[in-house]
Amino acid sequence: MATESEGEEEVAAAAGGGEGSSAARLRGSRELTVDKEWLREVGKNAAWTVSSFKPGNGVTCLLDSSLETFWQSDGAQPHLVNIQFEKKVKLQLLVLYVDFKLDESYTPSKISIRSGDGFHNLKEVKTVELVKPDGWVHVSLSGTDPREIFVNTFMLQIAIQSNHLNGRDTHVRQIKIYGPRPNPVPHQPFHFTSQEFQTYSTIR
Repeated sequence: MATESEGEEEVAAAAGGGEGSSAARLRGSRELTVDKEWLREVGKNAAWTVSSFKPGNGVTCLLDSSLETFWQSDGAQPHLVNIQFEKKVKLQLLVLYVDFKLDESYTPSKISIRSGDGFHNLKEVKTVELVKPDGWVHVSLSGTDPREIFVNTFMLQIAIQSNHLNGRDTHVRQIKIYGPRPNPVPHQPFHFTSQEFQTYSTIR
């Protein structure tokens, strides 16, 4: 599982999926803290598109590993980032880099995360509220059921529904998406997806 820096989440309980659930309120962290023993970055295996962009600030700015560049939308809200995979994948953690100090009214304040087979059947997984975020915002894609530690999907959509200070367009500097490693335990024939099962899968 990913580890989150202390103080990142203002409300202890993460948001559940679906309408009517209270949103987790996140501030962000200057450090990207991901347990790579259990998680792998899978965004490079996807096709990325956005609903709009300013020339020179397109979708590639989300994936260039630079915190100096940013995607800037150029249209009506919500602003969308669409991440589509050729085959169904397990996704466990979404991480965004946003910076209120630099971007002010361009900084997202409310984000909806949706998954599905394609545009025709997307369903909301989680809603998060960002509170003047400063750095990497970690969003777990697990459900309210403890057994639901990931979403199994062909597509993930990030919908930026509003910005700070009632801003119109948005800036997002980086997005990374992680899924569970299929078999992090060496010489283990079974493919456990739960960290708890993986922990006790060998005799010490």
